[in-house]
Amino acid sequence: METIPRSLPILLDGATGTELYRRGMPQGVSAEAWVLEHPDALLELQRSYLDAGTQVLLTPTFGANRAAMARHGLEGQVEDYNRRLTALSRQAAQGRALVAGDMAPTGLTLAPFGKSTFEELVEIYTQQAAALEDAGVDLFHIETMLSMAEARAAVLACKSVSQKPVWVSFTCDGNGRTPAGSDVLAGLIVMQGMGVSAFGLNCCEGPAGLLEQLRRMTPYAQVPLIAKPSAGLPGQHPCSPKELASYVSAYAYAGVRLFGGCCGAGAEHIAALKRALGQVSFSSFRAPEQDPDVIPCASEREARFITPDIDVGETIECTPDLMEDILEAEENSPQGALKIAVLEEDDLDMLAENQYVVKDALCIFSDVPELLERALRLYQGRAFWDGTGELEEAFLEEMKQKYGLILL
Repeated sequence: METIPRSLPILLDGATGTELYRRGMPQGVSAEAWVLEHPDALLELQRSYLDAGTQVLLTPTFGANRAAMARHGLEGQVEDYNRRLTALSRQAAQGRALVAGDMAPTGLTLAPFGKSTFEELVEIYTQQAAALEDAGVDLFHIETMLSMAEARAAVLACKSVSQKPVWVSFTCDGNGRTPAGSDVLAGLIVMQGMGVSAFGLNCCEGPAGLLEQLRRMTPYAQVPLIAKPSAGLPGQHPCSPKELASYVSAYAYAGVRLFGGCCGAGAEHIAALKRALGQVSFSSFRAPEQDPDVIPCASEREARFITPDIDVGETIECTPDLMEDILEAEENSPQGALKIAVLEEDDLDMLAENQYVVKDALCIFSDVPELLERALRLYQGRAFWDGTGELEEAFLEEMKQKYGLILL
């Protein structure tokens, strides 16, 4: 039976966690462990989504990474849990829908605000991504991302073990900021530069606020957008299926092609979305024209836009004064861009420790290919290359494909 949607739009599923609570799951337990002990609850839930029209089921592996599982003493069960949980979703799907490997936050924070390193995040996500790949997922959905670092680490992990599509969605407040402070527009710019197949938002406070943020992305989106709003958490005004479905046309006009629901959204919400999608003429929408003279870049927290002839000013070296030099350059330079040179091994540590203060567009320079790649890996934004070095074009193209490096 054909399971892969060959054309957009795609109807996703609804909530898993809040729906499992409705089916008896206690607060505070490992959801993954509870599902394995009560598989019929998950099978009934996911089959209700299929009957409502869902084309993609998320595996119940939201917290099935090593860091999250360690909080329940289950860190040694990553491969086993991801395999068994994926098998349950495949059993529920019965060839009627795709099964997407669900990956979510680890709860770890990078230094200097936490104790983790970026490579630790990549290793944790790689373990889960490899387990999901071995379990036979059709694609990966990295969801409810709280920080740019975790999203980037998860994307690199998925792409290191599989060639299957990777979707990413962030969560944000009413100002479009993730809990770690990143603008979701910066998230779009970084993620699509890294080659994700779709990007969007989930678990935001209702469909109206999510629409506002999606509209900010529309002019710059080169991939289909995802809308998976919450339908009401405890203490929030619940969003009825009819109300959620009323946003479908506006979402579609903003570039959304993957529709679903998050916390509080059940099968009745998905059924309402399906009915609404049947009334939208997607062929009538035209993608906004991209201005070739406006080049989107991003730091870890901010979206920035440059032109092909941008002046980066004087090159900043990685010294113990790097933070002060970055802040001074951004305060005094009117161009909105700066250039940091990475010339030796120790410079990488300096960049990693201080890159979070960068707000403007960043040009990273190195005449050593290995150092440039490691710098691009550590930088939690989307950098550009101003063409002043003599690195081989094939290598620079590889950096563009892997890390989103913009080549001027």
